[in-house]
Amino acid sequence: MTREETLKLFSDTGVLKNGHFRLTSGRHSDKYLQCAQLLQYPEATERACSELAQHFKDMNIATIVGPAMGGIILSYEMGRQLKVRSIFAEREDGNMSLRRGFTIQPGERILVVEDVVTTGGSVKEVISLVKELGGKVVGVAALVDRSGQKVNFGVPTYYLLDLEVKSYTPEECPLCKKGLPITKPGSRK
Repeated sequence: MTREETLKLFSDTGVLKNGHFRLTSGRHSDKYLQCAQLLQYPEATERACSELAQHFKDMNIATIVGPAMGGIILSYEMGRQLKVRSIFAEREDGNMSLRRGFTIQPGERILVVEDVVTTGGSVKEVISLVKELGGKVVGVAALVDRSGQKVNFGVPTYYLLDLEVKSYTPEECPLCKKGLPITKPGSRK
C-alpha cells in the first residue's frame, strides 16, 4: 500500500481525525488517531495486516503477541496472515503479563504488534516480558508510528504509516488561543 492508500484507508474508516483534542498525556493536538475504528471492519483490518505481514513472512515467526487492548485484534489477524499462533499480554497489578494459560517457550520467535506507537512504552513492556519468559523478539509491527521515528526497539520494525502529530502544552496551544472547542477522545479516563 502506498502512503496515500493508507491515509485513505485510515480516513475512510475514521481512524484519522482532525480537530482540537486533549490527549491522554494532557497535551493538545489538531490530530487524533483511533485505530479501533479500523479494527471494526474485518476487510480493512485484513488489508492493513496483510501489508504488515509481508515484511515479516520470511522471519520464521512462531507467535504473535500484542498488548491489550490495542494489540489484541492485530495479533489475531497477523497470526492469521502468517499462519502462526496469536496471544496477547495484559496488565495485572500494573505490569504486563501473560494470563489465560498463554505461555512462551524458551527460544520461541515472537513478533510484537501494536496499533499506535507514541512513546513505545507498551511495546517495550511486552518485549521485556517475552525476554523474561525466554522468548526471542524478532520484530515489531504497528499500524502507526506517531513518535516521529524516535523509538528504537532494537529489532526490525515496520509501520504501515509514519505520521508526525504535533502536540502542545495547554499554555502554548494555538487551537486554544483561537478559542476552538476541545474534545477528549480515547479509551482512558
